[in-house]
Order: sequence, then structure tokens, then C-alpha cells
Amino acid sequence: MPDYSLEDQYEGLVAGVDEVGRGPLAGPVVAAAVVFLTRPSAPLAGLLDDSKKLTIARREKAYAALVAEPSVCAAVSAASVQEIDRLNIGQACHLAMQRAMSRLAVKLGQWPAMALIDGNRAPALPCRVETVVKGDSKSLSIAAASIVAKVVRDRLMARLATRHTAYGWERNAGYGTALHLAGLHEDGVTLHHRRSFAPIKHMIAAKVHAA
Repeated sequence: MPDYSLEDQYEGLVAGVDEVGRGPLAGPVVAAAVVFLTRPSAPLAGLLDDSKKLTIARREKAYAALVAEPSVCAAVSAASVQEIDRLNIGQACHLAMQRAMSRLAVKLGQWPAMALIDGNRAPALPCRVETVVKGDSKSLSIAAASIVAKVVRDRLMARLATRHTAYGWERNAGYGTALHLAGLHEDGVTLHHRRSFAPIKHMIAAKVHAA
């Protein structure tokens, strides 16, 4: 379970940063940055974990608790499908993180002293940065960011699913499940699909070649 020991090593505000949506075939990548203005209470800390380990119900409960907690400052941003295709997914993830951190700094009225970034590669930020491999299982701030980003992105994909019903995005969040792939073959590629990702790129190339 994540705890607050990494954050306790630093003076000043420490932000946890994580992104969601690196692997899907459709939809943006979403990043969140979260700062605890005071040390998280035991009840709140007990709700937080790597978002991938939580059930939907537990994730929604944790998200609601984070949003309602006055001592939590959170910001969310994204990089679009078009930016993913233009930059590549790694750079797009960093762009989303930079945007989330910039929004967080506006909310706080200052940049955090430190940003803990999930993973082993850090975006360029105007503050100190530490990367933490599997950080959402180690740091409460990163775990909180992973939950916020996951809930926001899942809700976005569910809204898109109401307009594009063939792909099951309300269930698979844009990942390449059997239902999603079947929808691609039946209804084709939408504006929300990542054309630089192999299955989509191959489908488009095959269609052009056949024509």
C-alpha cells in the first residue's frame, strides 16, 4: 500500500503526478497532479492505492473523497489524440503532465517544491522532480493522482461511447478489446482513434491499398 514516506523527505509542497491512457487505441491521455496541503488523514489514506488495483466502486469512492477533501489540491489535463499521433505517446504523456502541473501551480498560487512522477522518465518542469517506478503503489500523492486521472478519463470515454456505440468504450475505455476491434472492423475508424497505433495504422493502410 502507498504511504507518505516519500513526501515526508522533502520540505514544502510535494505533488504526485500520474497519467492514464498510454495504451488505448482511442481517446486522449489524461494526467493528474495532486498535492496534500496537510498530511493525509488515516481514513483518506486507507482509500488510496494504485487505481488499477481498485474496483470501480472503490475508485469512485476514493475519487469522491479526494474531491471533497479541503486539504487536497488537484488538477487534471490531457493531450489529444491528434497530439499523440503528432508527437508520439511518450511525449504526449509528458505534455499532459506539464499541463496538469501548470494548472496545479495556478490553483496553488505557486509551483510545488517537488514533483513525484510515476515511472522512470520525467517531463521538464520548473521545479525539482523525482521519478518513482511503480509510484502509484508507493506514494499517496501519486496514488491519488492515478485515481483522479483514471476516473476523469473513464468518464470521458463513457461520454464518447454514447455517440460511438460500436466500440464498447464505456467498458474498455478505448483499449483494444475484442469488442473494440470488432467495432473497428464493422464501423471503421473515428476521429477519436489513434492513427499512429499499429492496429489503426494497419487498417487505414489496408483500406488505402485496397482502393
